[in-house]
Amino acid sequence: MTEIKFGFEFVYDCIKNLLDMRLRTYESFWLLKNGLLYSYPELKEDVKTQMLVVGCGITGALTAHALMEQGHEVVMIDRRDVAQGSSSATTSMLQYEIDVQLKDLCEMIGEEAAVACYKAGIAAINKMEKLVEATGIECGFESKTSLYVAHNRSAEKNLKLEFDIRKKHNLGVTWLDAKEIKAEYGLNCKGGILSETAASVDAYKLAHELIQINAKRGMKVFDQTEVKEFNVEHIAPHLVSENGRKIYFDKIIFCTGFESTKMLKEEIADLFYTYATVSEQDIKIPEKLKQTLVWNTEEPYIYMRTTDDGRLLIGGEDASTNVSFFQQTKKEKKAKTLKKKLEKLIPGIDFTEDFSWAGTFGTTKDGLPYIGASPEYGNALFVLGFGGNGITFSVQAMDIIIDLLEGRPNELSNYYRFGR
Repeated sequence: MTEIKFGFEFVYDCIKNLLDMRLRTYESFWLLKNGLLYSYPELKEDVKTQMLVVGCGITGALTAHALMEQGHEVVMIDRRDVAQGSSSATTSMLQYEIDVQLKDLCEMIGEEAAVACYKAGIAAINKMEKLVEATGIECGFESKTSLYVAHNRSAEKNLKLEFDIRKKHNLGVTWLDAKEIKAEYGLNCKGGILSETAASVDAYKLAHELIQINAKRGMKVFDQTEVKEFNVEHIAPHLVSENGRKIYFDKIIFCTGFESTKMLKEEIADLFYTYATVSEQDIKIPEKLKQTLVWNTEEPYIYMRTTDDGRLLIGGEDASTNVSFFQQTKKEKKAKTLKKKLEKLIPGIDFTEDFSWAGTFGTTKDGLPYIGASPEYGNALFVLGFGGNGITFSVQAMDIIIDLLEGRPNELSNYYRFGR
């Protein structure tokens, strides 16, 4: 009977995927909205450079920009087109909060260190705003507030403890009770923490434009360039592409996100699949909600934000596994679940899905990134901004990497080190 049931479900999913005329694409909203903004050549000749950045997503774009600002010679490569990995799937919510609550992080690494990590998130959001202003990049950057809401009474009690320690360290927070949140934001919850520092951005477009700016001032970029092997211990460190071409470098910086877990023996992160769905334009929601990022205390938590073109995006429903053949069906089921949760959170909302997608992300035991040198590889640095606020970690890495290269001490590099 089990084999018959599996066979039926297998055939059903095949037919559904073939016949459903309104299937949501695998591609994210950001990719469909922007298209392929810029394209670069495949590596077809040997190259020599000071700094080689592997990964042309938002992390690589920010890292390469920091290196170029310091006058380094930089080459970037990616096995895909620019920003078509996690950067095209991210919901691009910029928060100073870490996936591990501050009170819990204090127990893990000490109060002084935990507070420093949280404050670094605030500084990163402000730095991102200045970067966008300085470069003039139109990427939908908007300063917002963030609302972290309790989904039940037990979570409310826990969240109030979190609020107390954030207030103690002047992180710009206010406690709102359930009635206030319902009246001002239209949300059903048991109270929450309102944070004054947050933002949203189109990370896909920002990555593309930032790389293009630096390409115009001399940085070499090669996409569709698969790495076959690399040698960082050699007297002449180099990388070999799939087509046999070499890049010689003084230092290599891996900005390859979850894919880096394949090359490291140290177990730095657990990978999961997360889902998102976005509404049609001009969705009707309370005005304050348009300027606020929202996430809740469920496990896994759900999160939402508006886009610069008047849509509402909701994400979550994380899963530890995903079978490739059933990706489309599972994605649609997850999108329906997210919509139901949204309707429970905002009763009466008229949410019509326009796009839905999924992506692979990673999470660490302490919610912190891994930035710096790994003892497994000499002559190499890593910028791995795992978690729900990976972009803000990547902004922090702009300073950390430069300090490490120039031999200056950096407090955050100790907290984000390998082998911790």
